[in-house]
Amino acid sequence: MRVYGAKRAMLASINVTEARQMRLSVLVDNNTLIDRYFSAEPAVAFHIDSGETRVLFDCGYSDAALRNAVGMRIDLCRLDAVVLSHGHIDHTGGLEPLARLLAQHHTEHGVRVRPQLISHPAAIEARKLADGSSNGIAISAALLDSTFELHTGAEPVWVDQRLVFLGHIERRTSFERAPAIGLRSDGSGGWLPDELPDDSALVYLADDGIIVISGCSHSGICNIVQAARRVTGVDRVIDIIGGFHLQNPRPAQLEGTLAFIKSLNLSALHACHCTDLQSKVALAAVAPLREVGCGLQLDY
Repeated sequence: MRVYGAKRAMLASINVTEARQMRLSVLVDNNTLIDRYFSAEPAVAFHIDSGETRVLFDCGYSDAALRNAVGMRIDLCRLDAVVLSHGHIDHTGGLEPLARLLAQHHTEHGVRVRPQLISHPAAIEARKLADGSSNGIAISAALLDSTFELHTGAEPVWVDQRLVFLGHIERRTSFERAPAIGLRSDGSGGWLPDELPDDSALVYLADDGIIVISGCSHSGICNIVQAARRVTGVDRVIDIIGGFHLQNPRPAQLEGTLAFIKSLNLSALHACHCTDLQSKVALAAVAPLREVGCGLQLDY
């Protein structure tokens, strides 16, 4: 798999007259769709087929993503990349089951699949809550390194010609500032307040705008969308799918988010995971909110 670099070279290489289809499949979410018999958990995992590459964005908490992929006829042994939105366990816990699946595939078929693993460097650092319990990545460093080709950095990474990982998100909005969640390793044996510097997102560059794909939006969904616009150079946002981290939000955060989302004039909005009912009801008043659950497939 080729990981692309500079934005200008990337955008210049896209033939905008050539229509392509991107399919996003919800492997894991807090909810399931009616009459779709999949396993849900408070976590996120999306499979993205851009027409050029196959990407797993986050891995869920358990092996639910693997089990649901079978039911959706998605072969995770054909992945080109795994992209982590951030390092919390509800987004990275499925890495170890995925590593076992890839090892089993190698044993049974003699074919080694070693996807890229793309993330901010802080995503693979140890984390813990105030009571000392771990809430970060659980897979061992040795297994992570032997299973995946690690590509960690704070700069944007073009996964292919239309799909970009945003890297570090600048936090410019005052109303989206949030307190630290537990502690994060400083890399030298100490601990820092964990302000989730690794929280990021994916963006798909369609012919008529961008689709923003978020995990939890600890960095703020408004900050994420603005970063997506800066990195791609495209203002038009078609859809946003993912967690908004609106769980009993402060009034200022909810009001600021609603005003921003309304200004986007979205074609659709797929808020899920860490977005509570109160916030979804409010979002539905300013944007065309759509249902999300395990088994959902969206074609762009």
